[in-house]
Amino acid sequence: MKKSITLIGMAGAGKSTIGEMLAQAISYNFLDGDKIIEETINESIQSFIDQKGREEFTKIEESVLLSIQFNQTLLATGGSAVLCDAAMQFMKKESEVIFLDVSYENISQRITNLSERGLVRNPNQSLQEAYNERISLYKKYADYVVVNNGDIESCLKDLVTLTEEF
Repeated sequence: MKKSITLIGMAGAGKSTIGEMLAQAISYNFLDGDKIIEETINESIQSFIDQKGREEFTKIEESVLLSIQFNQTLLATGGSAVLCDAAMQFMKKESEVIFLDVSYENISQRITNLSERGLVRNPNQSLQEAYNERISLYKKYADYVVVNNGDIESCLKDLVTLTEEF
C-alpha cells in the first residue's frame, strides 16, 4: 500500500481546494505544488512563465516535484505536472495518483482570466488546446479517476470512499 496521494488534473479541477479538505478528512499532510513552486522561484507562476517561458517553468516544476518527501502526504499538483514524465513516474511510485476529471465546459467556466491563472501553455495556445493536449496524459498517469463536475462535497465524499480502499 502506498501511503500518499497525488491529485492531478487541469487548472480549475479543484485539486487544491478539495485536496486540502481531503487531507484534513484522512489526517494527511497537505502540500500544494504550485505554492511550493512559487516559494522556490520567489514570484507568481504566471510572472515566471511570462518572463522565461514554458520550458524553463517545466524544468523548475519537475525539480520541485522530484524533491517531494512523501509520508502520508496529499500533494495537489499544478495542472502541468503531467508534462514532466520523470516527476510523474516518481509520484506514481511514491503515491496513489488520482485524476480529478472535469469536463472542458466546466473548466472553461471556472477559469475566468487565462492571462493571470498561471496556466502553463505555449504562446497563443487556447485553453481548449491545452485541455486537449493534457487529457490523455492525465488518464495515462492516473491510478484512479474521480469525476468532479458537480459540487465539492460530493467529490470529496467520492474521494474519501476511494481512499478507504487503499
